[in-house]
Amino acid sequence: MKNYQKYKRQYFMPPVPSMKWAEKEYVEKAPIWCSVDLRDGNQALVVPMSLEEKVEFFKFLVEVGFKEIEVGFPAASETEYTFLRTLIEQDLIPDDVTIQVLTQSREHIIKKTFDALKGVKHSIVHLYNSTSLAQREQVFRKSREEIIEIAEFGAKLVDQYAKEYEGNFRFEYSPESFTGTEMDFALEICNRVLDIWKPTPEKKVIINLPVTVEHSMPHVYASQIEYMCDHLNNRENVIVSLHPHNDRGCAVADSEMGLLAGADRIEGTLFGNGERTGNVDIVTLALNMFSQGVDPELHFEDMPRVVSQYETFTGMHVYERQPYAGKLVFAAFSGSHQDAIAKGMKWREEKDREHWTVPYLPIDPKDVGREYESDVIRINSQSGKGGIGYLLQQNYGFELPAKMREDFGYLVKGVSDHLHKELKPDEVYDIFHKNYVNIDTPIKLEENHFAQKGKIHASVTLTVNGETKTYEGQGNGRLDAVANAVKEGLGLDYTVITYTEHALTSGSTSQAVAYVGIEDQQGKVTWGAGIHNDIIDASVGAFISAINRAQNNA
Repeated sequence: MKNYQKYKRQYFMPPVPSMKWAEKEYVEKAPIWCSVDLRDGNQALVVPMSLEEKVEFFKFLVEVGFKEIEVGFPAASETEYTFLRTLIEQDLIPDDVTIQVLTQSREHIIKKTFDALKGVKHSIVHLYNSTSLAQREQVFRKSREEIIEIAEFGAKLVDQYAKEYEGNFRFEYSPESFTGTEMDFALEICNRVLDIWKPTPEKKVIINLPVTVEHSMPHVYASQIEYMCDHLNNRENVIVSLHPHNDRGCAVADSEMGLLAGADRIEGTLFGNGERTGNVDIVTLALNMFSQGVDPELHFEDMPRVVSQYETFTGMHVYERQPYAGKLVFAAFSGSHQDAIAKGMKWREEKDREHWTVPYLPIDPKDVGREYESDVIRINSQSGKGGIGYLLQQNYGFELPAKMREDFGYLVKGVSDHLHKELKPDEVYDIFHKNYVNIDTPIKLEENHFAQKGKIHASVTLTVNGETKTYEGQGNGRLDAVANAVKEGLGLDYTVITYTEHALTSGSTSQAVAYVGIEDQQGKVTWGAGIHNDIIDASVGAFISAINRAQNNA
């Protein structure tokens, strides 16, 4: 591409090596989660939520399990001020939930923020000012010390007002644009704020280190976080928080590596809604932990409902390939994938029901409210015999022989290719039933009777081209006797090469299904299926179906 020379790296590595995080394998426990859907997420919407929508969304976030929820910037607009007052005055905030509000380092804004918090049970006052080299030079045109003075001024005012107002207030400080800030300066300004707030075990302070804009690969951010964690004053009483944005598409990786580096808390949104390319997606982060056997301590057991609620409140759309939540993320169209999934499901049933190791599926779809039958095996022209056979088995109880699955698979793929569409399970069933089951033209079975005369003797009545006749034959078994009667009576030459049967449903009214494969003198194999309350009639029906299909396709 042209103009690549105009870009340079805008991040700063720590002044000392900070790579201990790389020795860790996975995130071992859930962080403190803070939803910023009602602030970052809402301000990024083309049409921000109404008061009523924000109230309902807040209730939903509580239901999902968030214990910390940022509800807005109450001094920025009357809408946000009114929303906060509504939550407090209508007693909508559960006792175990802490709301968070944002404020700049300006006295009238801080005062209005505390006015808005009157009567709150638990709150976090989140103070921020921008610290990056680019912001200092281009926007504020201030020195490092002048930027520190802004932070200290705000920190002192927040501390002062917290003492003057009734309520349980905790403090949070963000050096906004942290990822574009020199690490020694980011550390200095955070420590200066900590020296004012003096965190204690009973009243810890949150230091939030945001990826306001992604400038680097995730390992750089992890090293920055580790450096800060190792050098913050009073670290044992500090909660290190992350607030990643997704400009480079790495917000999830930034968060996971940042947690490995020592962070304790994540601020993010459902499905990553937020400014520009969005915030970190808490759904993906949480279920990544879940897939590693770690309880994320959030409730995403009914993902279709989570998606529906999110789309209703925000007007946004959850992409079909969104991890864990998209409509197609568990779908397998590829034949080889379908076959592996089907075999993996069977292996799990037989060998290890406790653990989930099914190929191509990182988690069990049922754990997030999805269904195998409609979500996993999807049928189109790329599908394979394994997936198509699995779908028939799971939805309708048919256990086709392997070679018959292959034959049916080619037929289904051909139909899908011709129609240029995905086939639903009922459409696949209809294709099977129409083309294989109880086929009665040109030969129709009217009745059959059996007698034991050394071998099995069969008397088979057939209608062929409008003429009804009875044919006799004998064999080692009932199906063999019928096959011999039909072949001799009609002058046909086929060999039964495969016969299987099983019950379709349980109980006294259950039906049986039989599958028969016949081979002609040229080696061509044709399949048929029969369904009947009586297993003998089902097997004879399968044989006649195979004969008819061979005649019709000759």
